[in-house]
Amino acid sequence: MKLPRPFYQPLAIGAPAPLRELPVKLERMIHFVPPHVEKVTAKVPELLQQVDVVLGNLEDAIPADAKEAARKGFIAMAKAVDFGATGLWTRINALNSPWALDDITEIVAAIGNKLDVIMLPKVEGAWDVHYLDQLLAQLEARHAIKRPILIHAILETAQGVNNVEAIATASPRMHGMSLGPADLAVSRGMKTTRVGGGHPDYVVLADGKAGDTRQKFQQDLWHYTTAKMVDACMAVGIKPFYGPFGDFSDLDGCEAQFRNAFLMGCAGAWSLHPTQIVIAKRVFSPDPAEVTMAKKIIAAMPDGSGAVMIDGKMQDDATWKQAKVVVDLARLVAGKDPDLAAIYGF
Repeated sequence: MKLPRPFYQPLAIGAPAPLRELPVKLERMIHFVPPHVEKVTAKVPELLQQVDVVLGNLEDAIPADAKEAARKGFIAMAKAVDFGATGLWTRINALNSPWALDDITEIVAAIGNKLDVIMLPKVEGAWDVHYLDQLLAQLEARHAIKRPILIHAILETAQGVNNVEAIATASPRMHGMSLGPADLAVSRGMKTTRVGGGHPDYVVLADGKAGDTRQKFQQDLWHYTTAKMVDACMAVGIKPFYGPFGDFSDLDGCEAQFRNAFLMGCAGAWSLHPTQIVIAKRVFSPDPAEVTMAKKIIAAMPDGSGAVMIDGKMQDDATWKQAKVVVDLARLVAGKDPDLAAIYGF
């Protein structure tokens, strides 16, 4: 446990001071790119206006014999492209792998001043974050990095879920967490081969008598874990995200899963395929009707106090706070998307 007074002190002489607040950034989708595939990285400049975050993936889905090529490809991509307001992230290999140390040291040395976030897979407890936190501080000091590189933990083991609150508070570098349903399913011994989403056998039945044909309603396998992650993140001011949805052919299922996560408090989700970019943009941008209502509430209660009636519904300080969340997000979206800015009236 880090005591409060030294919590925000640099962990290495010459390292940048840790941030006390997360940068205000739009992160509706974290778009995964395989950096060893040149025809994909060549399209990254075109992606910048479509996505909020570009992530160079070095871990799962990258074959063992392509790990070094992926690392070199990510560094080359980062050097060649001006990302502007679009976030630049990487997912390194797990800390117990033979590639993680080189991932961290080579990337920070080469492009540390352009890198926003390192996504750390299979985080089991605060100790994993502490290791990366200290190492990053040393590397930032050595390579004169001007701002701290943030850490984003993937929640994909049963032990990680048990330790979610300690992970969230492990370091001022913590940016947020993503749910990793595939590895979590393995860790828990769950009987599914799906990557995210529901399962047709995970259901509740409508009431009925013996012999009746009773309706089945599919349930969300990830509801409990998502809620636990959201609470742990939001309690300390970091961001929760839904992770991958693996069935690229099931656009409706993807949208339903993303929308559930959005409504529960997630800031965004991973996009693994171009079709999922559109879905994430639609889902994690506020509905125009909600924005209109939120603006009415704020206009009627400028200081957030008291109570008013709007369209037959009572609004008070609690709904004012809800309205402010919607309007603040809409303003961020408007800054990225001119079409939605016009619809929102900003």
